[in-house]
Amino acid sequence: MLRGVAEDRSYGERLEYSDNRSGSRIAMRFVLVTTNKGKASEFSEIFREYGFNFRIEPMATPEIQEDDLREIARYSVLYAYKILREPVLVEDAGLFIKALNGFPGPYSSYVYKTIGVDGILKLMEGVVRRGARFESALAFYSPLTELKIFTGAVEGRISEEPRGRGGFGFDPIFIPDGSVKTFAEMSLEEKNRFSHRARAARKFAEWFKTLKTLPPIYQD
Repeated sequence: MLRGVAEDRSYGERLEYSDNRSGSRIAMRFVLVTTNKGKASEFSEIFREYGFNFRIEPMATPEIQEDDLREIARYSVLYAYKILREPVLVEDAGLFIKALNGFPGPYSSYVYKTIGVDGILKLMEGVVRRGARFESALAFYSPLTELKIFTGAVEGRISEEPRGRGGFGFDPIFIPDGSVKTFAEMSLEEKNRFSHRARAARKFAEWFKTLKTLPPIYQD
């Protein structure tokens, strides 16, 4: 049995992932910090492909006012490390709409909570050029590696109306280039073939799998 595994009662399940295929890397575990169940599912789908051992900590981090996603992720991962004292991974993401001069961008979470999908569509009424970009900044910190940031982006466009019941946030109105579906109309596996988050996660995964040692998070 693994010790020190947190239970997220809002998720209703024990969020721990372990895969012995990683061989000598079995002790190289990390903590993914997020309160967003959708993000947790997307990251978990990718990290299990690599056989990583990790757990999900549903801990909120402060939302600082900053124009750069990387700086927000940097602050959040260091905040989380000070509390958890474990190798930790934190993401920040944003939707940048060209016709709105990049709005909502790094303020996407706040904007979603305040005006939501309908509010963005209201701002886009009558707009013909509906280009947009989703960006992700994924920050990792451990004392042995120092702070690392991995980014991912996907170009696309804003739909005329919300479509789909999957995903979260602004997924119902974002159509990535190369698809006719919004993120919310896609399965988890399909979204991970397109998304900004998956691109950042795979960059992290390719780097992390090359490491030889990290401080163990907990012992078997």
